[in-house]
Order: sequence, then C-alpha cells, then structure tokens
Amino acid sequence: MRRRTAVAALALTFATATATALATATATSAPATTASATAAPGKHSQATLLDKVPRRGVLRVCTTGDYRPFTYRDPKTGAYTGIDIDMAKHLAAGLGVKAVFVTTTWTKLMDDFTAGKCDIGMGGVSVTLARAQKAYFSEPYLVDGKSAIARCADKDKYDSLAKIDQAGVRVIVNPGGTNEKFAKANIHKATLVPHPDNNTIFEEIVAGRADVMITDGSETKYQAKLHPELCAINPDKPFTFAEKAYLLPRGDDEFQEYIDQWVHLATHDGTYKGFAAPWQS
Repeated sequence: MRRRTAVAALALTFATATATALATATATSAPATTASATAAPGKHSQATLLDKVPRRGVLRVCTTGDYRPFTYRDPKTGAYTGIDIDMAKHLAAGLGVKAVFVTTTWTKLMDDFTAGKCDIGMGGVSVTLARAQKAYFSEPYLVDGKSAIARCADKDKYDSLAKIDQAGVRVIVNPGGTNEKFAKANIHKATLVPHPDNNTIFEEIVAGRADVMITDGSETKYQAKLHPELCAINPDKPFTFAEKAYLLPRGDDEFQEYIDQWVHLATHDGTYKGFAAPWQS
C-alpha cells in the first residue's frame, strides 16, 4: 500500500514539474516570436529601394540613349532627352531625389541591371518573358509591336513579312534587343545587315545601304518624321503584340507596387501624354 502511494506521489510530482517546464518554455519563447515578427517588416522595409533611394538621394536609371522618342543621349553634350527621360525625372522628383542616368546598351542592359548598376531600367523597354525571368516589370505604359520602315518609294514592296523576307532584300538590324531577336526568327531568305549604332541606323536606309528595318511601330512613326524620305509601314497594324514597361529588381515587391501606382496615375492624369506630346508633333 505504501509502495503504491509512493509511486503515485512520484508520478504526480513528475507531471507537475513537466507542466511547469512547458509553461516556462512557452512564456520564454513567446516574446522572441513576437519580436521576430515585429522585426521582419522593418528588416524588409530597409531592404526595399522605396527606402534606399530617398536615403541615397539619387535614382539610378539604366537607359540606352539610342531609342527615340523614349531615350536619346546627345553625343556632343551627353545630355539625355526623351519621353522616358522626362518620366524618370518625374519619378525621381516624387521620391525627393535626383535622377542619374546610367548608360547601357541593348546587349548589356539585362547584365547591367541584374548586376545592380541601377534601380530601374527605362527607355522603351519591351516586355519579354526572357527579361521577366531576371527582373520584374512595372505596369505597362504603352502597347506596341514590330513594324517596318523603308524608303517611301518602296513602301508597297515591304508591307508584309513575306514581301520583306525575299532574296536580295537587305534588312538592317541593331544588335542585342528584341529587333534582332525578331529578325533572326522571321527573316530567312533576305540578308540581315547588322548595324551597331541605333542612332544612325535609319540614315543607312536613306543612303541606300539597306532597304528596310523592322522595329517597334512607335519608333517607325518618329523616325519617319525625322526623315521625310522614310515611311512607317502599317505601324498601327504591327506584326506582333508587345508592351513597353519599366524594369525593376526582382523580389522588391514594395518598390514594384509603388512604381505600378505611379505609372497608373501618370498614364491617366495626363502626365505621360504631356511628356509624349513634343515628340509626336
């Protein structure tokens, strides 16, 4: 009888001690969990460009400077102009900072961007799935697509891909971007003529050293205004569907949400139209 009583007492003592230990462990771990949960948003906030850019005082913008009307760098002065240059300055002003432009090329754009040389990529960047694997895109601000531009005398000769892709036709292309990718995928019989400088590529067609170029419809319209000898061919009925948007760092959701809201407002309150108007007149 005494042995049973002793065993029962010992079991009770063990259960009480175990419950006390569990309660103590729970009470001790609870504040740590709460502190961790509280610290997480702060830590994430410090990592976002939405906080970093204002602290730094500058918004670094990767841009090629060779794609009017969106981005153009004057070779003599180094000054940038274009629709997206004005948009970049507007964005920077809203963040209370100054826009600093980081020169890149279409070939190096994604490497420079993912290497962290800039905070945002701007200048007529087309949305592609290949780029979306490496970076976020903002809400699109323009619908576009591939179209052709040629000497006006040859306009009817090149109003379809089938007519362009013929032996003897010289299709000029700038390397590194979606123009080259499209040309290589769709031009098989015609001759591709690489030209490294997108600022002078249209003069090659005017001079007769090339016959046609396939680029975004928005660019064909603008270049046709600059060069009366050239005509944009069906720019409002392009060969493809595409959208223009801004490159953003993958993983920075807070910054993306801010940029999306900014683009949405700018494209609906007349800001974007105001910047585009001088280039469309």
